[in-house]
Amino acid sequence: MKKLALIIYLLLFVSCGVTVNYDYQKGTDFTKYKTYHYFDNMETGLSQLDNKRFFRQLNIALEAKGFTMSNDPDFLIDIASSYRQDTQSSTSVGFGVGTGGGGVSVGVPVGDGNLSRQIIFDFVDAQTEQLVWQAASNEPYMPENTPEAREAQFKVVIDKVLQGFPPKAK
Repeated sequence: MKKLALIIYLLLFVSCGVTVNYDYQKGTDFTKYKTYHYFDNMETGLSQLDNKRFFRQLNIALEAKGFTMSNDPDFLIDIASSYRQDTQSSTSVGFGVGTGGGGVSVGVPVGDGNLSRQIIFDFVDAQTEQLVWQAASNEPYMPENTPEAREAQFKVVIDKVLQGFPPKAK
């Protein structure tokens, strides 16, 4: 039953939309990057529990792409997240008072806005200390999710983000 609920959640989550924007340093030879590590003392903006879930999924995804964690890495990764309460301007109740030639109306928002999370992935060349690749993901955030759903959410985001790394030569 839990697996079925998780599958339904993933389908809903994917349909709600994870968006990713990419940027990278032109002229970078991404084929030289084989090993990675994380910046020390990152301020990810995630809870300790979510940090563990997130980095477990990120390590699995990077290893599946052929990258290896190393104490002498080719590139370093920095992660930062932030949350935003979106307002729902389209959901409001309007009240109007008027007489023949004029009037006053007031719109009152109804309900809460949606909570969204942005996670920024910075990949920095370990030798030059220059940012070479960046992705910013945006997704709906549901803090009431179960631990399993949170980990599944991170997997969806990370898989979508890493579709753009390394960037394809044009």
